Amino acid sequence: MGGDFAPNETLKGVISALSEPDLSDVQLTLIGDKAIIETQLKASDVANRVEIVHADETIGMAEHPTRAISQKRNSSINIGLKLLAEGQIDGFAGAGNTGAMMVGALYTVKAIDGILRPSLTSLVPKIDGSNGLILDVGANADVKPDVMGQFGILGSLYAQHVLGIDNPRVGLLSIGEEKEKGNMLNQAVYPILENTRGINFIGNIEGRDLFSDTADVIVCDGFTGNIVLKTCEGFFYKLKKRGIKDDFLDRFNFESYGGTAILGVNKPIIIGHGISKANTFVNMIRLTKQVVLSNLIQKIKAKL
Repeated sequence: MGGDFAPNETLKGVISALSEPDLSDVQLTLIGDKAIIETQLKASDVANRVEIVHADETIGMAEHPTRAISQKRNSSINIGLKLLAEGQIDGFAGAGNTGAMMVGALYTVKAIDGILRPSLTSLVPKIDGSNGLILDVGANADVKPDVMGQFGILGSLYAQHVLGIDNPRVGLLSIGEEKEKGNMLNQAVYPILENTRGINFIGNIEGRDLFSDTADVIVCDGFTGNIVLKTCEGFFYKLKKRGIKDDFLDRFNFESYGGTAILGVNKPIIIGHGISKANTFVNMIRLTKQVVLSNLIQKIKAKL
């Protein structure tokens, strides 16, 4: 029920997803207004692959996350995360209030033992056709050095096991390549990443390296990462509005990726953009399946 175009676009995406060959083994649990869901699915032939769980409350996109999670126990987010924590579903995806998804994940699913702060990720398209990963992109605007050190571990494992990158290169986003460059936070993070066993840390990278084949995982605080993410998003829409067409530019369209994973919690959770439409939900479901099948959570626990 979350997102600017819910539930119509969500349900269109569900119907499309269940007709995709690579999603033929997926069983979906839809959490929301049962009457609306049943009405829209009635005309399709996918009803036998869908379970409906009624939720009579919805958390709005502008609501305060902590207050909404504590007060709206029957919201689709709260119910979905409870089902996830109990093992009744394998992964949870939604395009609702991002803050509520994060807060709910921490209260219900909880962080993996040893994880200081979970992180949000985003794919970064490279000019050579591959993808990199940047984290954090908004979950932690203010962050301590040891937390960013863990981002390097989380991002490296995601790149390896979900993106299929062997020995991913981890770079620290800064204002210069030299070790001593950057603000006090980056200068404190650098030796932590440098001395973290099991990651391929390559040092500082600059903003101009984001889309080149310099690094596979880009580590930054959530304040910086969110600015990078929104800048790329705005740049894409401005050029698209001017009628500029290019294959590389098309890869900045968030619809192609579906959503972003919360890394560092005990179950697979994917958060989609608030303006997600049908095709985005198809790719959101696809990404959730990939994260589930990668056994990423178990690999993170083993690494820690």
